[in-house]
Amino acid sequence: MANTKTYVVEHLDPECGPWSTLEYLAIAKESTASGAQFCLSSAPKDIDFPASLRVCQGLEIEHRSVEEIYRDRKSRVCLLDPAAKEELSPEDADDFDVFVFGDFSLKQQLALLDDISYVDYPEIRINKHESTEMPFRYVKDAEGKPVMPEGMIDLIKKDSEKGFGDLF
Repeated sequence: MANTKTYVVEHLDPECGPWSTLEYLAIAKESTASGAQFCLSSAPKDIDFPASLRVCQGLEIEHRSVEEIYRDRKSRVCLLDPAAKEELSPEDADDFDVFVFGDFSLKQQLALLDDISYVDYPEIRINKHESTEMPFRYVKDAEGKPVMPEGMIDLIKKDSEKGFGDLF
């Protein structure tokens, strides 16, 4: 029987904004549904995570680093690097139990795998005169649309209404 897989995102930011919150909620839901675990590591001790994350089933928030948490099984930890010379393959699942992602979307990094259909820089229509291009690679659904966390499109539209001064 295979070991339970754990997906880890190192959350190094001093805050957790709405974009990250939506991503983390989606990852926790999908991880739980597939029998995997999801962990945010290296979370600053003084960070005030949104209530939706603090009570989220399938999400463990850790203040310790990956090195501390998995000290006794480092050989089973895979640090995922989009710039790596060797691509991750399905066979690698036999060699690793823990997959560590940087502080950006798990879906974007998973889209690096060849057997997953993805779309680069998807255009999100705000209204009939305005759109925005996402600067990432996203897994795509059966209709060719980017798979995004629930609420992400609404957040993108809301952010488009902000002025330049609101961004700082």
